[in-house]
Amino acid sequence: MALPDLDKVIQELNRRFAAPLQEFYQRRIIFWYDEDKDFEEKIQNGEIELSDAKLVTLGETNNFEVKKLLTHDDRTSNFCVYCPVTYPDEKNWLLPVQLYSEEFRADLVSIWLEEMGIENTANLRKTVKDYRPFFKTKAHRTKVANLNQKITAPVHLHKAVIAVLCGVKDTGPNLLIRTVLRAGTNQEQNGIYQSLVKYGADSVFWQMVAQVTGYREETPDLGRLFCHILMTAATRTMRMDNLIGLDSFISISHQSYCYDFMSEWMHSDEAQDLYGLARETEDELRLPARFSQLPVTELVDTEFFPCIDECILKNFMADIVNNTLDADAALTVIDRRRTYLWYEHVENYYTGVVQAANMQKFYLDHSAGFHTVEPHKVWKEYISDYYHMDTYYRLFQNAFLNSLTYSNEQLDDLFKQVADSIENLYVNWYLDNLGTNWATAAKDNLKEYGRILEVPQQRDFYKSRVENADTRVFVIISDAMRYEVAVTLANELRQETQAKVTMESCEGIFPTVTKFGMAALLPHKNLKATLQANGTIGVLADGQPTDAGCRDGILKSADPSSVTLQYKNIIKMKRADRSALVKGMDVVYIYHNRIDETSHTDETKVFASCEETISELKNMVRIIVNEFSGTRIFITADHGFIYTARPLSEDAKVDKTTASSEDVEVDRRYLITKKGAKPNFLLPVKFLDDENYDAFAPIGNTRIKKKGPGLYFVHGGISLQEMVVPVIDYHYMRTDSAEYRKNKNKYDTKPVTLSLLSASRKISNMIFSLNFYQKEAVGANREAATYLLYFTDSEGKQVSDTQRVIADRTGSDNQDRTFRVSFNLKSMKYSSTESYYLVIADESGLQLPQREEFQIDIAFAVDDFDFFS
Repeated sequence: MALPDLDKVIQELNRRFAAPLQEFYQRRIIFWYDEDKDFEEKIQNGEIELSDAKLVTLGETNNFEVKKLLTHDDRTSNFCVYCPVTYPDEKNWLLPVQLYSEEFRADLVSIWLEEMGIENTANLRKTVKDYRPFFKTKAHRTKVANLNQKITAPVHLHKAVIAVLCGVKDTGPNLLIRTVLRAGTNQEQNGIYQSLVKYGADSVFWQMVAQVTGYREETPDLGRLFCHILMTAATRTMRMDNLIGLDSFISISHQSYCYDFMSEWMHSDEAQDLYGLARETEDELRLPARFSQLPVTELVDTEFFPCIDECILKNFMADIVNNTLDADAALTVIDRRRTYLWYEHVENYYTGVVQAANMQKFYLDHSAGFHTVEPHKVWKEYISDYYHMDTYYRLFQNAFLNSLTYSNEQLDDLFKQVADSIENLYVNWYLDNLGTNWATAAKDNLKEYGRILEVPQQRDFYKSRVENADTRVFVIISDAMRYEVAVTLANELRQETQAKVTMESCEGIFPTVTKFGMAALLPHKNLKATLQANGTIGVLADGQPTDAGCRDGILKSADPSSVTLQYKNIIKMKRADRSALVKGMDVVYIYHNRIDETSHTDETKVFASCEETISELKNMVRIIVNEFSGTRIFITADHGFIYTARPLSEDAKVDKTTASSEDVEVDRRYLITKKGAKPNFLLPVKFLDDENYDAFAPIGNTRIKKKGPGLYFVHGGISLQEMVVPVIDYHYMRTDSAEYRKNKNKYDTKPVTLSLLSASRKISNMIFSLNFYQKEAVGANREAATYLLYFTDSEGKQVSDTQRVIADRTGSDNQDRTFRVSFNLKSMKYSSTESYYLVIADESGLQLPQREEFQIDIAFAVDDFDFFS
């Protein structure tokens, strides 16, 4: 017993003895009853002394001796008679004395109940005594007193004990059962469960479990309990026909509770603890083998089992490999699955399948091939349509490479087969056929002019974009950023910033390599090639070298208020220091190099570097707008590139391993020779304004055979992927500008909104569906948003499960932007006269939640949980 309790007893007794006596009384005798003998040891050890009373202990045999002391030997002193024993009336010599004396009770149970603020009733006293070892610890009593539960009945006290041992402050059955399961299904190793056993609360725990979940076994087991809850919950979304043989783990009458239990857990901060437990259940019940035999339509709505995603993915991957994928059906299923909890565990695989489906749709839309004759029309078709295939391929390869780092042994081999199929489709069909069509259409223009007529030219960039600008201009040149990557960047800039963003293109100068592309973007009247001392070709702009160190001077010769900067240097500088570099400058060229630089260290990471490039360029735009006060920005590149995940076979290469005396510069995708050379299997391209050299390029995706890098990543040739250079015209809209004030709604970036489409506002079933509508398509200044949908009562208490809608539809067709969402009401009483509310909440918390009033009219009642009454 803690010292404060003993001091409190002594203090109370001294107070009682010091109180005035009743009329005609000469002294005070107090009988201190302690049937539980809580203070017996303290008294025997002499630890209790009273200020104005003698202490005598009543034992089994001294009943008459104590009576003699009180009534004969000492009739004037105050006495405290400690009574750890009781006598029946017929043997109680002290009964007459007790009748005129006072009574005092200070047993530990009474003290504990008072300490915890619990009424001292017989039922509650009995329950505390049952948990005596638990309540002996003061920390336990303090935690019980601090629980979010007023204790007025034994059931409350039972739950309070379990809650304290679970380390939680609420006593709801859901939380208590969940906390025990989170500690592990091995009962011997589950510390919380062993504490229940230690303090005798385990049987009470299983009584609670039996009532709320329906799980009853002679020898209960935590692992089988979780199996029971999970399988019973699954019957809400999966037909019983698919669960034949698992009946012993299912209690249909407790379906609602088990579904609510799982739904609440999955949408809590402890959701990830479920993954391992769900995996154990799958293994125990051999669910992967069972679910793999079911069609995808039978699996799509069940969220609880991680293996369902694997079964769905295996199905889709096999279809991709066998060329039988229903792309639209797959995209619909994945659109549903991505809102579920375990999606992130297999996100890379799903992303891969989505991009494979997109590529399949592209293939079907263009199955007749590419047959446009006019080169400028092929160009237009590429920048408006064909480039999508390059984006799908890039996103697929990023997902595939990420899956190698976070692999799933169930899916890994099959995903690699999918990658082989994708490579065949992209390289052997798309690049080959489009490349051949383009080369055929463009060869005459390229041979005669070295460019495509009716297509904007990279070499005109400075003159057409910068020279006559009416405000200062920032130009960001990202080495090797190809067109499709820039489209993604432009889309994100539209959605994330207050700006007018125009996506355009120009034809990169041939050869499409850095030294030529960078030169073309500088001010010049003519570009010529020169043979440098190291034997390579250099580029002169109006007779001046255009190497990196010379570009600042060339810019300044056209406009003295010009400067060239390097992104890698700017980003490391303090704000004031980098602002000083552009102060007073009318033209600022910023060189960025992530993609091309990556290709020199690890070609396989080029696509990953495209994502980094997008992030870095958005950051550079932010710096220009916020720190440099820039409003006009052009984002372009020196050239594009071709990337394939598998090296080309030897027969897809043009052999140039044997040097020719006519060769001046040889690379994978271009050849520069002395005037008059006629190499085999290469397409002639007019070279600059120079009469000393000829230039040639492989047709399609073919590469020139040579030693060195370029097995995956190449540029320099005439493919659309290499020649179509992006030009993003970014015009930031200041809030005080006339254009912004006139078109504020056009330029303000906002998330798309989600609205209820269903007309009825009355619910009459525990399971029901509603239709929702994404009002705006994602694009321009409308960005995707994720919404959480659920129902509450008038006080804000949630009464349904939570559903998630990812509103990121881009289609212009309103029907394509509708969502059908199923809800499950919790097992509880509902009043047809009360108001309930559908809440549509932005997951990011940036928008105020929408509320729609509903009525719930369900003839359904649930008994209050009282599993100990």
